[in-house]
Amino acid sequence: MNRRQLLGGAAGAAAFTIVPRRVFAGAGQTAPSEKLNIAGIGVGGQGAGDIANVASENIVALCDVDHRQAAETFKRHPNARQYADFRVMLEKEGKKIDAVVVATPDHTHAVASMMAIKMGKHVYCEKPLTYSMHEARELTKAAREAKVVTQMGNQGHSGEGIRLICEWIWDGAIGPVREVHGWTTHAVWPQGLERPKETPRIPEALDWDLWLGPAPYRPYHPAYAPTLWRGWWDFGTGGLGDMGCHNLDPVFWALKLGAPTSVEASCSIFVPTVTWDKPFNTESYPQASIVRYDFPEREGLPPVELTWYDGGLMPRRPRELEDGRQLGDKLGGVIFVGDEGKLICGSYGNSPRLIPESRMKDYRRPEPSIPRSVGHYREWIEACKGGKPAGSNFDYAGPLTEMILLGNIAVRMGLKTQEKGLRLAYDGPSMQITHLPEANKYLHRQYRQGWSL
Repeated sequence: MNRRQLLGGAAGAAAFTIVPRRVFAGAGQTAPSEKLNIAGIGVGGQGAGDIANVASENIVALCDVDHRQAAETFKRHPNARQYADFRVMLEKEGKKIDAVVVATPDHTHAVASMMAIKMGKHVYCEKPLTYSMHEARELTKAAREAKVVTQMGNQGHSGEGIRLICEWIWDGAIGPVREVHGWTTHAVWPQGLERPKETPRIPEALDWDLWLGPAPYRPYHPAYAPTLWRGWWDFGTGGLGDMGCHNLDPVFWALKLGAPTSVEASCSIFVPTVTWDKPFNTESYPQASIVRYDFPEREGLPPVELTWYDGGLMPRRPRELEDGRQLGDKLGGVIFVGDEGKLICGSYGNSPRLIPESRMKDYRRPEPSIPRSVGHYREWIEACKGGKPAGSNFDYAGPLTEMILLGNIAVRMGLKTQEKGLRLAYDGPSMQITHLPEANKYLHRQYRQGWSL
């Protein structure tokens, strides 16, 4: 059949509305006119929302260790094959899958994403990208080498607010920025707890061994699964890991940050008994913490001090902010302190304003210079089909995650650094804490037998 015959009638045109990927797409690429075959790993909770946001494509396989939590997502996609172990799913369905959405608890992000990447699958992974700094570095490298399309789930990166912040700061709206304060008030899980001693029965719908994944074994308890895992050192990354990827994202982008040169932390003290022989809880994150980062000069920008607050702690209210106006929003915010003024925003970079409001009214905004997003999930989908890279691809999200997780190491070492009179000095290229060697053990983790990166 020649080209004229192929395109010669309505019937022929209708038959070839979807162009097979082998015609126009290169190796490993999906044609723009064809739907992706997507698999989900962790599809209850946040994962349910992630799958809903990519449901314009073909959802071909779904995996969750807790069928009770995943029941609604399974119901919405009755044709998707169901699994409990993502390793089995990827092995059995690998040839049918183009892309994977990972929304497990933090401690399993890296092992699931890495397996998919090594199989040549595009990956959307929830924030924080990984549990450890070493995982973030390795995942970033692997994705680059495999040339797969990636996106981290810090959805505010695709918003209007973060773009306005970048454009205004790059325009010189508040002059050079030397000080930033970011915080979150979002902590819907308990912290500062000892490990439960009870060993209740494991729910029938939950595969507890698979839920633990690479983490050290411990008995099941509802204090961990399905929803309260984020506050435990073995599974989550605390308030900083949870909301730092959102609220510090505008800081990282607008100020062109990389690795800090030093970091220090102070946190609430955990005293389980009257004695002082165990002042810090090694099981769960402290109830509140302050983390201070120092960044060097970069790309013509001055050194900057970044301070993070969580657990209900907040920076001082700027004098320029009028009475009756909320500082940030219900999930936190950021204050940029420049030589010539201040800029504030809410969580995710939302609703940026120069303060006082009279300054905002007088400011002549620059023309938009950053392309606007089609949406966080749509960016990734279009990139998988040959479009431009997604904005929070792992080359960006990996270093952002490293910066954030270094703050958690400072929290772990807070009392030790105070005792020795030190900050954690950090060498970013070599990923080494240079003058407190015992802190380097927290850069990575040992995986339980049967699990690997």
